[in-house]
Amino acid sequence: MIIGLDHLVALVEDAGAASNAYQKLFARAPAWRNSGDNGADRVLFTLDNVSLELMAPSGASDTADRVRSLLANGDEGLASMCFRTPDINKMHRRLDRVALRPDPIAEIESRDDISGAVLHWKRTRASTDLTRAVRMFFLELAEERPVSPATDEAPILGLDHVVVSTEDPERAAALYGARLGLDMALDRSHQDWGQLMFFRCGDLIVEVVRRPGAGGDLTHDKLWGVTWRVADIDATRARLIASGLEVSDVRNGRKPGTRVMTVRSGTCGVQTLLLERTQKPTA
Repeated sequence: MIIGLDHLVALVEDAGAASNAYQKLFARAPAWRNSGDNGADRVLFTLDNVSLELMAPSGASDTADRVRSLLANGDEGLASMCFRTPDINKMHRRLDRVALRPDPIAEIESRDDISGAVLHWKRTRASTDLTRAVRMFFLELAEERPVSPATDEAPILGLDHVVVSTEDPERAAALYGARLGLDMALDRSHQDWGQLMFFRCGDLIVEVVRRPGAGGDLTHDKLWGVTWRVADIDATRARLIASGLEVSDVRNGRKPGTRVMTVRSGTCGVQTLLLERTQKPTA
């Protein structure tokens, strides 16, 4: 029913500043801009396998007030994820059957400020009270979004995984596996990393993590961060340093055959890792 992760949403104070920051990080131009529609300014970057939507409050409306309230209660950062489905009606019935209380299906239209192109989609949302406080949307897109064109060398390619932090791995596993129907690819524990569960979602992973000694709310999970794929991590690191971003040294990743580095600035509050696959993953 779920065929991939369509997009992630990050709440930001200023859509223009955030757009400039992510164009620098991704070395890609925005694919879509929409100003003031339904109380928000939106900028989308569309990569090989996912989009990132930057959302800032605009004007006076319930949506704008809600976004301002969320920003006032915490820093900028990840706010929700939206899964892609080929049939929103079947998805809605499944969400209802597994007691996630979906909203009525809504038909949405968005017009790009620059080109005037129009996109249409159908969308529903599961009850956040029942998705362990992680806001989840489900979308059937009528037309594909344009891909963000590269603006410099060594651009970001796509998303490798999104990380969800939990204090109750059993209930989180039941949500992503049994109720949403994602395939669990890995479940392991490590004394330094905690418990890691990987759920396949198209060609990327939703990683659910319980960190050792973290403590916290047993009923509320949190969208914690993202790992983006790159083809040449050394070239990407050199580009980011030249752009004025603060990054870590490159190091070997947890998964054999990977190299990673941390991006420490210019991400609008989103915990960000970059990953290079130095060999093809085994099936």
